[in-house]
Amino acid sequence: MKSTLALLALCAFTQSASAKEPECRAIENTSGRLACYDAASPPKLQKPAIVENDVSRAAYKDPFLEEDARTTAKLKNICRGC
Repeated sequence: MKSTLALLALCAFTQSASAKEPECRAIENTSGRLACYDAASPPKLQKPAIVENDVSRAAYKDPFLEEDARTTAKLKNICRGC
């Protein structure tokens, strides 16, 4: 039963894989061949640019800056060579 189901699923997927594509290579006219390739694979839509100055987002605050400042202040108070 499992093998029959697997064979049926395999046959369903192979039909879409063997779909007929246009024969653009056979076209001798350069502009016609280019039009054929353009029709076969249309250009992708460009994504909108990301706006960096988005008001809804808060400014990034580095969590380590405050800790680094405290550590630096503690190290400056160490007596070196007393």
